[in-house]
Amino acid sequence: MSAVTMYTTPWCGYCHRLKGQMDRAGIAYDVVDIEQDPAAADIVMAANDGNQTVPTLVYTDGTAQTNPSLKQVQEKLAALA
Repeated sequence: MSAVTMYTTPWCGYCHRLKGQMDRAGIAYDVVDIEQDPAAADIVMAANDGNQTVPTLVYTDGTAQTNPSLKQVQEKLAALA
């Protein structure tokens, strides 16, 4: 299990960009498509005041970031390490 799960949709440009950046940086992550998993959509809405905003990243400590920069992801993962 990765330290971060990315909630996404197939058509989200911001998601594709962040996935590419994280791939190039060697950051492992799990991907969940909220259009295929209604429970995942509920997690995203809980983190975003009822909105299905993606990408939403949820970390092993239960915190979430919405549309973070690569630097924000790296800082969060460093804090969890």
